[in-house]
Formats: sequence, C-alpha cells, structure tokens
Amino acid sequence: MDMVATNLAVARGGQRVLEGVSFRLTPGEVLVLRGANGIGKTTLLRALAGLQPFEAGKVVADDMAYAGHANGVKAMLTVRENLGFWAAVNGVAEVEAALTALDLVTLRDRRAADLSAGQKRRLALARLLVSGRMVWLLDEPTVSLDAASVALFGAVLRGHLVRGGSALIATHIDLGLPEARETDLTPYRAVQRLDGAFDEAFA
Repeated sequence: MDMVATNLAVARGGQRVLEGVSFRLTPGEVLVLRGANGIGKTTLLRALAGLQPFEAGKVVADDMAYAGHANGVKAMLTVRENLGFWAAVNGVAEVEAALTALDLVTLRDRRAADLSAGQKRRLALARLLVSGRMVWLLDEPTVSLDAASVALFGAVLRGHLVRGGSALIATHIDLGLPEARETDLTPYRAVQRLDGAFDEAFA
C-alpha cells in the first residue's frame, strides 16, 4: 500500500514549523527528507508516527515503525531479551535474523546497559526487523554508527525494500542508495508568528 500525505502541517512549541507538505511513498521506495537543522524533520516524523497531532492535512498509510533519536531499549534486559520483547509485541516468531543482520549475535547475552553507544543504536535498528511493519520512519538512523555499521544498516534497508517495504528517512548521511528520492522541506517552512514562546527541543 502506498503512503500518501496531503497538505500536512505540524507545530513545535505552539508554532507551526511546516505546512503544505504532500508526498507519496510507494512499496520498495526510499524518500529522504532534507533541510537545515530546526526546519521540522523530526517534528514531521513524530507526527507521522502518531506521537503528536497534525495541525492540518491527512495521511493514508499502513502501520508504521518509528526509530527516533532515543534508542528505546530496556537497559536491564539483554540484547536478545530486548528483541524478544518487541517480537512478541508485534507477533513475530523469531529474532535470529535481526541479530545476524545488525551483527549482534556475539552480544546477544549482554545487557543493553553495558553496550556502547553504537551497539545500542544497532540494537534499536534491529527492532525494525521484528516490527512486522512495512513502512519505516527513521530519524537520523545512523547516529553513533561507525562506517562498517552504516554499511550493515544500508544492507538491512535494501533488504527491506526488496521485500516490498518502504522508508521515510531524515538524515544528512549518504546511505549509498542512489535510487532514493529526496524532498527538501525548505519550501514548506511555515511563516513564524512572534506572539509566543518557541520550543527548540525538536528539530
């Protein structure tokens, strides 16, 4: 199923940051969101993920999996227990493929609290593979990853696309996907009012 967004508007701290955003994302496709820091990439992805309301517009899409700035892993559980928890929540039978894809097999019995920043990020991305969702919303997915891990994630993403999945990604990094489309959010920047506080917590 295509993901279709029509005339979306999102706000941060009570102020609109983007408006009139429209796009279509088809199975097997990647759409990369570009724009300066603070333009509203994270805010748009959070709204698409259902973490905050839209100010205006409409989205038609299948269920989506979201990977944001926070890794969302349970510190006292092992790597395998973390993935097993989310696999059970999503009705996925096994986690071995996810462990292998993100090079986590040798870390499977280590507590998440004891992982490095890059290892925690790989664990967070492995959750996508046990989500059972075909549309991935990714906010700077390669943060904290070294070059080898970025390549691993690129392979995971290409596999997802081959299986008919799609991805909407906010990133400044080249993921090695020449077929990816890009959308610059600059033309959708909302005109700012000067009558209230403005929260810069999300970019």
